Amino acid sequence: MNKYDAIIIGFGKGGKTLAGFLGKQGKKVALIEKSEMMYGGTCINIGCIPTKRLVHKSKVALYKKLNSFEEKAEEYRRAIEEKEELVKMLRGKNYNMLDSNENITIYTGTASFISNTEVEIYTEDRKLIIEGEKIFINTGATTVIPNIPGINDSKRIYTSTQILDLKELPKHLVIVGGGYIGLEFASIYASFGSKVTVIETSDRIAGREDKDVSDNIREILENKGISFILNSNVTSFNENSDEVTVSYFNKLYNKDENINGDAVLIATGRKPNIEGLNLDLAGVKVTERGAIAVDNKLKTSVDNIWAIGDVNGGPQFTYISLDDFRIIKDNLFGEGKRTTDDRQVIPYSVFIEPNLSRVGLSEEEARAQGYDIKVAKLQVAAIPRARLIGEIEGIMKAIVDAKTNKILGCTLLSPESSELINIISIAMRANLDYTFIRDNIFTHPTMSEALNDLFALI
Repeated sequence: MNKYDAIIIGFGKGGKTLAGFLGKQGKKVALIEKSEMMYGGTCINIGCIPTKRLVHKSKVALYKKLNSFEEKAEEYRRAIEEKEELVKMLRGKNYNMLDSNENITIYTGTASFISNTEVEIYTEDRKLIIEGEKIFINTGATTVIPNIPGINDSKRIYTSTQILDLKELPKHLVIVGGGYIGLEFASIYASFGSKVTVIETSDRIAGREDKDVSDNIREILENKGISFILNSNVTSFNENSDEVTVSYFNKLYNKDENINGDAVLIATGRKPNIEGLNLDLAGVKVTERGAIAVDNKLKTSVDNIWAIGDVNGGPQFTYISLDDFRIIKDNLFGEGKRTTDDRQVIPYSVFIEPNLSRVGLSEEEARAQGYDIKVAKLQVAAIPRARLIGEIEGIMKAIVDAKTNKILGCTLLSPESSELINIISIAMRANLDYTFIRDNIFTHPTMSEALNDLFALI
């Protein structure tokens, strides 16, 4: 039996970074990944990189003002090909980066626990058992597949992973789910030239955001030609030759309705991927929501096993997985001071056009928590840079504690907000008064200088 200082299950951001670090420290590391198409993890292969590449290419397609659907479909095909080349290149770089280290052995196969120190690996041609002093689980998340009749009977129904390989531009894409994943794909495909319809069970899209922000998002996306069916539950799917009939119950009108599309995207969320790990044989406990239970130092219920990234139930972002690595590194090889409690301020962005970005509390959340707040709102149309680049849709919104002048949260539905939100995040982490942003000197003409105007409204 091969013995290792560390076994890492999963090639995601946190796991691969940890593997590289341990290998450079002279530790003997086994890295297990179930698929050669997932070297590098979710972000590189089926997440951030390919989707944001398509976001960029769809925006370029809009600027070209293509006329016929055939022209738009060809532009889409080229974008998919370019996306695949990019992913292939990054996947190879990630593999070679670790494979070139003599201390790291990469196994391509399915891993399952035998005990808290032993892992069984099933590869294409063999089965083997390895032993590790420390084990790190980094298996990510997987798509939630709702139990809807007909969902498994059609080749035209896709997950967010599967649709990235779709070579032909859909004429009509029906998206089940009006959350962040659904909205991002809606924006992408509408920009390429598809008719897009989003079906959402609640009364508004982007339900985590304030209603005024949600309403703004809806208006912007409707202006792009995207249709929304709200207050509706999908009840079945039926494939008819070259289309899928999506049946749904409209709760607002209390009646059953149908819509046809030549492609359907299931965007109903993602869940921790623990299938097949046999965690019970290792003594690893799981939360009620199916995530691996960890403490604030990411240790599981077993002393020699840790969980990194989406699988531990934390925020599902690549940069959180990277920070998980930092916490483990500090606790195993550093001062032992880092914990997940340090992460009080976590920004995020949704790459619709314009980008939606937020850090901290929304107005609704701040009021629910009992804060006495001041609220500032600025229309993007009032920003010189937005006028200059011709992108004037959206809103900026800041929430400030009226008693302390500290920033409680900020929501930016604006061009370049995925960059701007980091300025707010740093100010919040530094515990600065909102006046710091209000009075800071920014370059002109930029989107960042709009933060002066936003916080001047407090």
